[in-house]
Amino acid sequence: MIHSKDNSEHYTWGNHCDSWILKNTPSLSVKQEKMPAGTSEKLHYHQVAEQFFYILKGEAVFYINEEKYPVKQGESISIAPESKHFISNESTEEIEFLVISNPPADHDRIEIKE
Repeated sequence: MIHSKDNSEHYTWGNHCDSWILKNTPSLSVKQEKMPAGTSEKLHYHQVAEQFFYILKGEAVFYINEEKYPVKQGESISIAPESKHFISNESTEEIEFLVISNPPADHDRIEIKE
């Protein structure tokens, strides 16, 4: 089956951010996500899941273990389990990216209260 944003399960998160579930198995999750300008997610970590982000459009900023990593269109970044992190769109344009998690991170997300 061919998957795209047009035929995949969709949900919203955060402040008007979108996610399309392109693949979801017990060992792998692939999502395409979109974040409007000036949005970010909450600081969190995953105990088991490793995540790989690939930027399709725009420039994202990742905060991983209190370090800042700008990641541009066509670039990627990996986040190891137990790493405290969040993604932020600090630009004036929307960003779009793939997030690939092994295993899926849906039930493996621990938010950090600040």
